[in-house]
Amino acid sequence: MQIAIVSVPVRDQGKAKSFYVDKLGFTVVSDDPMGPDSRWVMLAPPGGGATITLVTWFPTMPPGSVKGLVYTVADLDRIRAELIEKGVAVGEVEDTPWGVRLAQLDDVDGNGIVLQEGTPESS
Repeated sequence: MQIAIVSVPVRDQGKAKSFYVDKLGFTVVSDDPMGPDSRWVMLAPPGGGATITLVTWFPTMPPGSVKGLVYTVADLDRIRAELIEKGVAVGEVEDTPWGVRLAQLDDVDGNGIVLQEGTPESS
């Protein structure tokens, strides 16, 4: 088994989609109607891995309630600089006591994202 999709709760799927695509470099897997008032918006991170879907329909998942969604990056300093240049507020790089370098940011709804340098196997 493996994780295929992570639901990320948002207020406005269009604004959230723009953030993930234009700022973080995700690609659109699908953006399809799902009933009269909903859309299925699925995005893939650059480099592969589990996709995310931008959800508005889970009452127990208010927008901004996801914290600690970790994305691995090969060069944290470069990615952080690129995001800041695009207007994304990214925290300072932290060198953790357990040997991992990371920086944190929030999406447009306050969902917390951690950028971790290295590969999933190195943590």
